[in-house]
Amino acid sequence: MAKIIVNGEEQEVLLPATVADIIKQNNVAQPEMVSVQVNEEFVDREEFSTLQLKEGDEVDFLYFMGGGTANVSNLANE
Repeated sequence: MAKIIVNGEEQEVLLPATVADIIKQNNVAQPEMVSVQVNEEFVDREEFSTLQLKEGDEVDFLYFMGGGTANVSNLANE
């Protein structure tokens, strides 16, 4: 077993493990929408199934949210 950090929390994983393996093991919601950083470097989606993690790696799952604006005066009249 090896220790890695996932979203700031230590986890023990069986190596070899890829980014795709860790996504599955952590039941990441909407894996097709997640961005991943390993040791503060973004990983290309094409590398998820090939990038092998090592002891001590830090993995972060990130979701980028879009927002919008609303015309507040129109909302007040509804």
